Amino acid sequence: MELSTGDVAAVVLYFLLVLGIGLWSMMRPNRDTVEGYFLAGKHMFWLPVGASLFASNIGSEHFIGLAGTGAASGIGVAAFEFNALVLLQLLGFIFLPVFIASKVRTLPEYMVKRFGGRRISMYLSVLSMILYIFTKISVDLYSGALFIQQALQWNLYLSIFAILTLTLVCTVGGGLAAVIYIDVLQVAIMLGGSSVLLYLGLEKVGGWEELKVKYMTSVPNTTYVNPNDNGTCGFPREDSWTILREPFHSDMPWPGFLLGQTPASIWYWCADQMMVQKALAAKSLSDAQGATILTGWIKTLPMFLIIIPGMMSRVLYPDTVGCVDPEVCQAFCNNPVSCSNTAYPAIVLGIMPEGLRGVMIAVMLAALMSDLTSIFNSASTLFTMDIYNEIKKSAQTKELLIVGRVFILFLVAMSIMWIPIIQELQGGQLFIYIQAISAYLSPPIAVVYCMAISWKRMNEMGAFWSLMFGLTVGVIRMILDFTYKAPLCMEVDDRPFIIASIHYMYFAAGLFFSTGIVAAIVSLLTDPPRDYMLVRTTFQTRKDQ
Repeated sequence: MELSTGDVAAVVLYFLLVLGIGLWSMMRPNRDTVEGYFLAGKHMFWLPVGASLFASNIGSEHFIGLAGTGAASGIGVAAFEFNALVLLQLLGFIFLPVFIASKVRTLPEYMVKRFGGRRISMYLSVLSMILYIFTKISVDLYSGALFIQQALQWNLYLSIFAILTLTLVCTVGGGLAAVIYIDVLQVAIMLGGSSVLLYLGLEKVGGWEELKVKYMTSVPNTTYVNPNDNGTCGFPREDSWTILREPFHSDMPWPGFLLGQTPASIWYWCADQMMVQKALAAKSLSDAQGATILTGWIKTLPMFLIIIPGMMSRVLYPDTVGCVDPEVCQAFCNNPVSCSNTAYPAIVLGIMPEGLRGVMIAVMLAALMSDLTSIFNSASTLFTMDIYNEIKKSAQTKELLIVGRVFILFLVAMSIMWIPIIQELQGGQLFIYIQAISAYLSPPIAVVYCMAISWKRMNEMGAFWSLMFGLTVGVIRMILDFTYKAPLCMEVDDRPFIIASIHYMYFAAGLFFSTGIVAAIVSLLTDPPRDYMLVRTTFQTRKDQ
């Protein structure tokens, strides 16, 4: 595809705007203080904080992954977006009052105040950075580069390094304020460009009612029989227009989602440094709560702006986006499992007029850079505040800032090394890969934070050993998942029962509640926490003096 002059102008204008905001932020008076760099000086009001929370969540993996899962299996994946609406209010009205009252800058720092000792905070910092590499940075880079590769025919790694260069200039120099100011611009670009795409797509397929009919008949030329249930590979699911689906044989079982995915998502929205750090940058608790309400409202939009365009892409390109023949898929997208991840790039490049194509490329770059800037800043904060500062207590402010910036470079190198593995492991649906990894590792973190905030009897021993229990069980399931890879649709599924029949959401539910039981038993069998550890560190004691 050759970009027109208008396409190029849109992309260049976007880059100039982002670079200008980053440079302006670098000139702020308090940028060279630790609080100014990592928490934006705590002077942000609700609108930019809310926009930044949304932009940090909607990365390129959402445009690629959500649209791809929509193309493959319908609107069920929208449940993740609506679930976030509720969990954001849990963050704003339960978790944030405690975090702000305890005057912490990072979440592991909260664990130190709540339980004493350093092993929990150190473990959580390291695990968070591992999750960032496996489920965020490398996935973002891969999905963003996939889009650019489809659009511009650039080399994959050339695309990655071009994006990283500008991203690093913005976040390394300006800190969290640069991240938040850039996010406001990028949310406007995302929503505007995606809305135009939705309108043009519906016009192309004949409207909403026609989409519902045509999606169910969007079948590739080559299909196969599924030997496991005698169904036909390549046909859309019968429950494609249902969000929460039947509990035993569906891809979105409603009990598993409510009991398993919700706790796993508590980690992401309420106990993940990347998200909470944005809210902690608000100048008051009321501004932070206003931001979570705003973000919750905006989170209703991805179903219409991302998932529905993915489904329209399958209607328009059933033989490529909906392919099931491994040879056809390999030829089109270099992935023999599925090409559903190309749904969003395909519809953008296929139906958007000249000029607007450039805007949509800018939208993807906006999503990618927003997510990366947030992750880089949050990860460097965790490492600098909770690990390096503990190892070298005499470190001065200038040294901490330099270490934080150098650590970003290390994260980038590790993530680029992981990308070839992501290309092999991501299978048919990138978004589901992310959710499955999170379901194996994050429920123990979520339950420990929930109990720390709500139950005063919870102590350090209970928190630590429950985390170790959860990590052991989760890693075993994750290794089994990677050892016994899911078969293609036309292949016999001979995986062990625990992998083939126990949905990852049900596993997450069992892991969440069993970790909570271990935490409660160990806490009750050991000494209670000292009184000073409970001052302003639980929801009941948040107003103590």
